Amino acid sequence: MSSLRPGDITDEMIQAMDTAKRQGLQKDLRALVTNIRADAEGRYDSAEPGWRAGVEWTLLWIENTAAQLTEGRP
Repeated sequence: MSSLRPGDITDEMIQAMDTAKRQGLQKDLRALVTNIRADAEGRYDSAEPGWRAGVEWTLLWIENTAAQLTEGRP
């Protein structure tokens, strides 16, 4: 196996690695939203006022964060 030298790593390689990390994080955040939503279902009816709104706001914030990870990127 050959070793990489500093000049061997191109800007395209760095960009591809960054994109892969962002997409992985985006996938993880969306899985988190799915898990939170599944855990919260059925609890809304017995929850204190504002609890449902708080959960929905949090899910929306996580979704927006996930969307911004790849927004405007190749």
